[in-house]
Amino acid sequence: MKQVFSLWALALILWTAAACGSREQQPLCHISGFAPDSVMEGQQVFLVPFYNGTKANVDSTVVKDGKFEFYSDTLMMAKILTAFRLQLDVQPLLVVVDPGEVEVTIASVSSGRGTPQNDSLQSWKELTERYHAEDAALRGANDSAKADSIRKDYLNTTRRMADSLKEGVLHDFLMSIL
Repeated sequence: MKQVFSLWALALILWTAAACGSREQQPLCHISGFAPDSVMEGQQVFLVPFYNGTKANVDSTVVKDGKFEFYSDTLMMAKILTAFRLQLDVQPLLVVVDPGEVEVTIASVSSGRGTPQNDSLQSWKELTERYHAEDAALRGANDSAKADSIRKDYLNTTRRMADSLKEGVLHDFLMSIL
């Protein structure tokens, strides 16, 4: 009887330790954010899955002292958004929620860096912004031949970037837009 009790007590201790240990595990991804514009102070910021976002899987936090953070253990492409009334002042930001530390700034021009996929995503974002600026200027000047040329260059560069990644959330996202 003493052995049964000892085994039961040992099992209970091991189960408790495992349960406590699992609660203390670090999240897969830590997003630390900076919101330099004082209009963001006290405002909510949302982490929304890019695909299949629902009320149930949207995370939110509040900007305090110009900072905010998210923790997630779900590997995904996501958007960091503000309340609708602030979206004219703050650019939405695509982010890859993946293992590691991700640093983001939300402002009139938002940015993100920290993991290899987020560094590549930021490079692609800058490429995309340059493409849209050039395209708008050429379309305004009625130079559709040059606009078509820079569109092909942009798509080819995007494809090369996706191919260089070989796999992962960002690779899948880039391939889905080509």
